[in-house]
Amino acid sequence: MSPSTHTDRYAKVIEVSKRVRWEIERDVIRGRQFDYSKTFLPDGLSLVQEIGFLSAADRRLLSQVQGRTYAYIFGLAERFIASKVMELSREHVFGDQVALEALVRMTDEEIKHQALFRRLEEMMAPDMPAGYVMTAEPNAVAQAVLGKSTWSVLALTLDIELFTQAHYRASIEPDADASALWKDVFLFHWREESQHAILDELEFVAENEKIGPAERDAAVDDLIALVGAVDGILQAQAAADAHYFCAIAGTFFSDAQRGQIHDTVLKAYRWQYIVSGVSDARFQKLLFPMLDEAQRARIGTALAPLMYAVPQQRELPMAA
Repeated sequence: MSPSTHTDRYAKVIEVSKRVRWEIERDVIRGRQFDYSKTFLPDGLSLVQEIGFLSAADRRLLSQVQGRTYAYIFGLAERFIASKVMELSREHVFGDQVALEALVRMTDEEIKHQALFRRLEEMMAPDMPAGYVMTAEPNAVAQAVLGKSTWSVLALTLDIELFTQAHYRASIEPDADASALWKDVFLFHWREESQHAILDELEFVAENEKIGPAERDAAVDDLIALVGAVDGILQAQAAADAHYFCAIAGTFFSDAQRGQIHDTVLKAYRWQYIVSGVSDARFQKLLFPMLDEAQRARIGTALAPLMYAVPQQRELPMAA
């Protein structure tokens, strides 16, 4: 791809960014509150329909608990994404000014998204029973992620921003039973993230062209380590959320039922934040040609224990 083509793609992102620009209170919240008679996270993401013994009220509550965590985990991710994009923008300071503007705008939008998700937590905390726990601290997560190679961080970032789009299109947007405010949050989020994924692709390809085989091989190990770290966060949060749900549901659950709730919440989180992303056709089409056979095999081996985590009725379009 020629430099002028790169510039044109950055320019298009800027044009769309200006057109879809939104503000948290004016455009998204609009003085509204969440409707707790409605679901938050849809069945295709929460997997609550796989727990056959839950009542309709319990399924709705578990979707709300998971929805609270869905927003929280996005806020975690966007802390390190904003920092990495700010770092990348410096490479364009004395070069392509269109690319610089596009990345600066992306940084600004990611910071705004963090503020949006903090705002949601401020709204949900007084409305939901006490006892909800956030198991990971955003700055600690960001510092750990940013300690890895740029190639691996960009691969993870692209993965996140692609599954954000897939989740909205396949599950959130079609859900007629969801809280209207909840749906609007992720509509507006999706509008900007769809442009961020284009920038991620451009920067990821550029980074891949800069590094040699040995650096790429080490970066593959970094990516595997990052996926493992994400899974560690999900395991801790799934345990906390399952405990919280069982404590506030007002329904007696046997030990076996509590175990099934925990296992399904963990499966849902692995589906949401790992499997739905790495299975995305667009992500695979970009990543795998960069790798040799041994590197692809290493990634496959690392992911194998997680790949069970798909819905019983899969909603997202996956690669063959």
